[in-house]
Amino acid sequence: MTPETIDKKRVGDMTVGELKTLIRNIVREAIDPDYGLELRPDVEKELIESSQSKERIPVEEVAEKSGLKW
Repeated sequence: MTPETIDKKRVGDMTVGELKTLIRNIVREAIDPDYGLELRPDVEKELIESSQSKERIPVEEVAEKSGLKW
């Protein structure tokens, strides 16, 4: 059952499994607002390439460029 289908159902009409799925998804969304979202393919590719790179930028440098105090 998709989230769209669940959204249109009343709790009283749900099975126990559907209700558990709904609750589980709500908890996951509360913990991680990005839960269920997908990365664009170009962003995913960039992250994979970055994780495989040996080049690293010190956190102090990133903080300084971002205007953060570290």
